Amino acid sequence: MRGAARDRSLDSTLGLVLGGYEFVSRRCARYGSDVFETRLLAERTVCMRGAEAARVFYDSDRFRRAGAPPARVQKTLLGVGGVQGLDGEAHRRRKALFMSLMSGSAVTRLGDLVAEQWRSRLGKWERADRIVLYDEVGPVLCHAVHLWAGVPIVPSQVPGRTDDLRAMIEAPAAVGPRHRRGRSARNRAEHGLAVLVERVRAGTSVAPEGSALQAVARHRDLDGQLLDSRVAAVELLNLLRPTVAVDRFIIFAALALHANPQWRRRLRSGDGQDAEHFVQEVRRFYPFFPMQAARVHTPFDWQGLHFPPGRRVLLDLYGTDHHPELWEEPDRFDPDRFRSWDRGAYDFVPQGAGDHHAGHRCPGEWITIELIKRALAILTDEMDYDVPDQDLRVSLRRMPTLPTSRFIIANIRRMT
Repeated sequence: MRGAARDRSLDSTLGLVLGGYEFVSRRCARYGSDVFETRLLAERTVCMRGAEAARVFYDSDRFRRAGAPPARVQKTLLGVGGVQGLDGEAHRRRKALFMSLMSGSAVTRLGDLVAEQWRSRLGKWERADRIVLYDEVGPVLCHAVHLWAGVPIVPSQVPGRTDDLRAMIEAPAAVGPRHRRGRSARNRAEHGLAVLVERVRAGTSVAPEGSALQAVARHRDLDGQLLDSRVAAVELLNLLRPTVAVDRFIIFAALALHANPQWRRRLRSGDGQDAEHFVQEVRRFYPFFPMQAARVHTPFDWQGLHFPPGRRVLLDLYGTDHHPELWEEPDRFDPDRFRSWDRGAYDFVPQGAGDHHAGHRCPGEWITIELIKRALAILTDEMDYDVPDQDLRVSLRRMPTLPTSRFIIANIRRMT
């Protein structure tokens, strides 16, 4: 490919809204380059994709995260003061808090809780004529992750909290009521969790030993001070919200089983490697988080383009996972491609790239994989169902996206 190109549009914000997940890739194909400069929200912005772009983007000497996400993203999806907006030693210390919660036993325990919640609902699903799987999976994940994190919840609160966490996920790319719902949901959730943290610190509420709630309430940053209670709430939401967001991957896994019935048979009779490869291909093939933002810290030149301090840069995650030079037939669903994958840190980036401990790669990646595996096991080994006619198209213009019908299943039977 050639070096960097410049988009001639006065501003490409509308193009991003209309192009969705394919905005960057289509322009890269048009310009014959994996990096181009444009204007988004009236600000000069560099967009890029590919493994080399990811390697550059996750270089902490060149880039910083502070001030990179637009305000609408911070006020809905991410929150203010959380780990995603930190750099250097401050980021490494805060990231260590999250990594301490990602032990193998902790991830397995969350998987067990999700499986228990799923099985507890199977009887109700069997009695129903049909269910919308997306409507059911979110509450399963929401209830389980609250129990896992040590955040108090009773069954009657699960629907409302699921709606709030989903509203935050939906809001960044939305306008009008959807965006306002996301802001309101974040304010409501942050306030409630901040009060909970203050009560734990005061000894009027008890955080389960070893829980995320206890770890966040006790965490001290580089200055030796406890986190501001509102920031602690943001970090708790950085555990609750992404776990509920896995419902989209689970729906895509169910869609992939329906579209590729031979894999249902393979997963029922196969080994753990088949399940691992299927989950990874779901994460590569289907759209999840579209891109990540950073700002240049140390100026540099790359691909014929100068990156001055403060320049905003977007890395196309979806486009990198569908890059034709990295993935053979990238628009074909093929889990077997992962049999020969070399586990590169920069070519497969559905939840970021680089090192989990030092960089900005999502610390919950192992949770995501575990929960999709658990869902697959139940969908293939513990229940059977029919998939009636419905609109299963997945729009790449809507971010984040889902099948239009949100995946309806009928005639659900528990397998013995």
